[in-house]
Amino acid sequence: MKEHFTFDQRLGISIPNLNMEWAQYSEETQQSILFHWEQIRGSIPDRIDELENMINQKQAQLSEESNFKTSCKLNSEIAELASIINDLWLWYRANQTMEDKMHQ
Repeated sequence: MKEHFTFDQRLGISIPNLNMEWAQYSEETQQSILFHWEQIRGSIPDRIDELENMINQKQAQLSEESNFKTSCKLNSEIAELASIINDLWLWYRANQTMEDKMHQ
């Protein structure tokens, strides 16, 4: 399945990297891809929890920080983590669309 997925360092998960249209894959390959994606997809909420914990830690640091530059850096890091969480939710929901297409 490695040829159908690429690890995204920013997100911390593998994401689909399909080189052909979905219908061009054999049914067996489609099922394998979906099975592998379901395993990855199942790990997304745990990954989001990790990132939320990191945000909480940075927010705690921010509430005690008096240095403006450091505060700006923490805010930027929090914003990036929130952006990653948003992207992970998009990938998490993407599977619903893929499965709907498979059943049509």
